[in-house]
Amino acid sequence: MARQVSKGRSVKLTVPAGFGPVEANKFYEILGFFGMAVDNAQESEQVVLLTEQAEYETSQTDEAINYNVGDKLYFDPANKVFTTAADDGAGNAFRLVGRVTQGKDTNGVIWFILGPQV
Repeated sequence: MARQVSKGRSVKLTVPAGFGPVEANKFYEILGFFGMAVDNAQESEQVVLLTEQAEYETSQTDEAINYNVGDKLYFDPANKVFTTAADDGAGNAFRLVGRVTQGKDTNGVIWFILGPQV
């Protein structure tokens, strides 16, 4: 038996112990999935991550970085911000999550295309 259970635009996950709280409308990498939380959740609670390949806007940026159109976009899970650096400088690679479509504005907001889940 097989059946489709969703269109694959989101996943429902349990927030792992030690992860900390999850806030709606912020991006996270949880259990190997990357996406935007649809609702708030605490550790051991379920959360829905929107993983749909689409264009998003976010202010989850690093103040020190100028984000430009076309930049590859990575996610720093320790600081929970997007970055243009491929690693943390100590050899720990960040996950490539997309590409910038609108550079950072005066409010620290960028637009980006979320890449496919792999």
